[in-house]
Amino acid sequence: MTALPAVPLKPATRRKQYRALFLSDFHLGSRGCRPGPILEFLRTSDAETIYLVGDILDLWHGGTVQWCDEQTEILCELERRAKAGTRVVYLPGNHDAAMRAPGMSYLNFDLAEQAVHIGADGQRYLVIHGDQCDLRILRWHAMTRFGSRMDALFRGIDAWLRRHSSRGDAEHSAIEQAIDWVNQLISRGDGYERRLVRLARDAKADGIICGHSHKAALRDLDGLTYANCGDWVDSLTALTEDYSGSLQLLEWRVERRVRPAAQPEEPVLAKVRA
Repeated sequence: MTALPAVPLKPATRRKQYRALFLSDFHLGSRGCRPGPILEFLRTSDAETIYLVGDILDLWHGGTVQWCDEQTEILCELERRAKAGTRVVYLPGNHDAAMRAPGMSYLNFDLAEQAVHIGADGQRYLVIHGDQCDLRILRWHAMTRFGSRMDALFRGIDAWLRRHSSRGDAEHSAIEQAIDWVNQLISRGDGYERRLVRLARDAKADGIICGHSHKAALRDLDGLTYANCGDWVDSLTALTEDYSGSLQLLEWRVERRVRPAAQPEEPVLAKVRA
């Protein structure tokens, strides 16, 4: 995935307008959650429809220990949008699968396991978290819970090491690189993506929009569009649709330079190509 040169955002009183926003894998309540960048992005972006493409809440970890006020504010911000007329569609993933229960409701969001988004250009996209297309062994409850717990353990160790070293937060540690390598090894690859595309084809859609793998992508695959929102734990990416129907991946960067402690971090927005 190659990023185009990032352009610093200037302070603005008006949010960037999109026809639709697709966001996935906040993992609110987990050790890996990064609520600051999520809030920054939401406060500079607006859309007629916001799709929350699964694993927004991380119900596997209980959330009480890792929960903070910023995570509450994320939900409040989305709720304010819903009350103001934005359509917010929540598509639960495997970490918030309890919300797939029949009759379940949450805030003022539309709750569904999958949805069909019709673009401004008439293209139809199946929107789904994506865990439905994991290999069978990866869908075993014990296996996925164990993997999640190990991820939280290693991220906790990494956080402790960062607090007790001079390494900057922006630097990727050996533990983070190992986590990324394991995620790519066990999960996802060409077979996973092709299974999702087949699912879209069976639904008579022109493409698939998903999350789950934490691997942002936007490309043609087997004649259909394969779009993955990425995540807000590692890649900090979002998928957007403009008013012509064009899809685009955006990466939210937080540049950390040597500066006075009181000076805020500077958010940077970059277009991303898969």
